[in-house]
Amino acid sequence: MFKTFSEPFRHKFPKLDRQQGNPTGRKPTAKAKDWSGTLGRIWRYLALRKAKLTLVLLMVLLSSALSLLGPYLVGVAVDDFLEGGEDTAWILFLSGLGLSYVGFSLTSWLQNIWMIEISQETVYRMRLDLFRHLHQLPIPFYGKRQQGEIMSRLTNDIENVSSTLNSSAIQIFSSVLTLVGTLVVMLYLSPLLTLLTFLIVPLMFLGMRWISRRTGPLFKQRQKNLGDLNGYIEETLSGQVIIQAFSQEQRVIREFKERNVAIRQSGFWAQTFSGFIPKLMNALNNLSFAVVAGVGGILAINGAITVGVIIVFVEYARQFTRPLNDLANQWNTLLSAIAGAERVFEVMDEEVEEKSDTDAVKLDHVDGSVVFSRVSFSYDEDEEEETLEDISFEARPGEMIALVGPTGAGKTTLIQLLSRFYNPGQGTITIDGRDITTIRRESLRSQMAFVLQDSFLFKGTIRENIRFGRLDATDEEVEAASKLANAHSFINRLQGGYDKVLETGGTGISQGQKQLLAIARAILANPSILVLDEATSSIDTVTEIKIQEGLERLMEGRTSFVIAHRLNTIRKADRILVLKEGRLIEQGSHDELLQQQGFYSGLYQGIGAE
Repeated sequence: MFKTFSEPFRHKFPKLDRQQGNPTGRKPTAKAKDWSGTLGRIWRYLALRKAKLTLVLLMVLLSSALSLLGPYLVGVAVDDFLEGGEDTAWILFLSGLGLSYVGFSLTSWLQNIWMIEISQETVYRMRLDLFRHLHQLPIPFYGKRQQGEIMSRLTNDIENVSSTLNSSAIQIFSSVLTLVGTLVVMLYLSPLLTLLTFLIVPLMFLGMRWISRRTGPLFKQRQKNLGDLNGYIEETLSGQVIIQAFSQEQRVIREFKERNVAIRQSGFWAQTFSGFIPKLMNALNNLSFAVVAGVGGILAINGAITVGVIIVFVEYARQFTRPLNDLANQWNTLLSAIAGAERVFEVMDEEVEEKSDTDAVKLDHVDGSVVFSRVSFSYDEDEEEETLEDISFEARPGEMIALVGPTGAGKTTLIQLLSRFYNPGQGTITIDGRDITTIRRESLRSQMAFVLQDSFLFKGTIRENIRFGRLDATDEEVEAASKLANAHSFINRLQGGYDKVLETGGTGISQGQKQLLAIARAILANPSILVLDEATSSIDTVTEIKIQEGLERLMEGRTSFVIAHRLNTIRKADRILVLKEGRLIEQGSHDELLQQQGFYSGLYQGIGAE
């Protein structure tokens, strides 16, 4: 029946490939594709607070023991009353019962408080490890994933783990201990009634196993669908100007609805199947109670057991199944947490940016000699056509190298290889005669500064955004760099000046002003190698002239790579590299290339010569 209900949706929720897990960034020792592996990795985080966790487990043990003591005292009191015991026994009974319940409340309160502290520390460490790992991943990782989907793992998935540790971990520990303690006492009181009670356990196990095999993949798919939706939301909010400019609101709403429906469907079936567990448990509990009460009554009539034993046993029978009910009720949360933890560990298990060799060097100074020797590269190793093919050239210290060519020619890719965001498939790249693969990445990039076509500004003051180029720069150095970039005057006109707080992305200032701040940031970095990716594309003509003067002063004595689409901005370049379809087809100065009457000449004259 349930198979029939779920069949129409089965094709929409295929099981996901699960990658190996690595809980703390060390070499993986377990896999996140199975529950034991995932739970084992979570446990290693919990084990970092062993002392407090030991106290929690002690409180759980005490509370479980006290929960068993209450019903036992009730049974003893009933038998004592039926046998005509003394009145003082009732005083002792009431005192013991009161102390057991007070102790149970106190130990329960302490274990909850301490477990909240442990769980928050655990998810704090998980979140920190994941965030730190994200900053060690190579650029291609981010190129294949939506930002919102990554953010979902850092927020929603870890929050699922946090909720489970806060609300379910103690209950699971307590339920297990209560089960063990109840079983021991039940066997002591009546092995026959214990056996009858245990007849429902296989039914419970089979029912939960049948349901969990169907709900596990559905909870995992729901988390994936939620990550996809978050990624789509982030994308559409970032692109609102384009969406409204092209009147695509209805299409975006329609696509959002499709993703929202996917979450509704996966969540519906996950909750529906898992919702059967409490109903199954209640039905089996009632069956168990009826059997124990009926058989116990017969045994009491025949004198095999006392009435007090029946009362205690009925209560213990309920207490035996209550932990199973609790586990069933927490099943949804547990499945969701495991699915979230798997998604977190999948990211943690992504290979970090390739570590430099053990003999890699740190560069204290770079003259700026750059040589590409027969470099080829492809983003997809399976593709036959390469993005760059057999590129060879030399840039001497202090030279300005311009890169021109049609869109997709490989200009930006060449710069990404130079900065080691990617490694070449073939050939070598050297700086000052040293292969860049033998240079520490952070050291290599510290000798470079970038001014990209789309300047990114962080939330913070203008001064902080400029100082991002060199964190130890003084206020005077920041202002000097701004003056050189021709940004000082417009900054002073802003309310707050250098202390004006910008929102993420630089909301509140023009695109040209953002570019000026990016140039000031690059100037402050004082690099040996400068990369300009159409750095003046968003600046008006008048400002461009002033910026060009500042850039000329900046590039003096430094090796500079300039990606340009407006060819009039690179006429003073020492050498122009002309790229087409991943090949270096021409190189030379502006005048030399015009005399060749080749591809560059056609581009410059605006006739698109082939």
